[in-house]
Amino acid sequence: MKPAEIRAMDDERLNKQIVELLGEWRNLRFQEAVGQLTATARIRQIRKDIARIRTIQTEREIEQELASLAGSGSSSAR
Repeated sequence: MKPAEIRAMDDERLNKQIVELLGEWRNLRFQEAVGQLTATARIRQIRKDIARIRTIQTEREIEQELASLAGSGSSSAR
């Protein structure tokens, strides 16, 4: 999943995507533990996708915080 695709999603969709990826990751780890895993690269891809989504969520939270501080800061300075 590319960062541009993730940024195009809304917050609700991102949360659903993380839940889906965590479920898939859990299943792959179980398959790995019992020796049935064939797509070993998928585990790494899922972990990276989760990290990308969480990074973009953090960026959005920081932007919202900065916007609220900028909005409240300009009115209190007057």
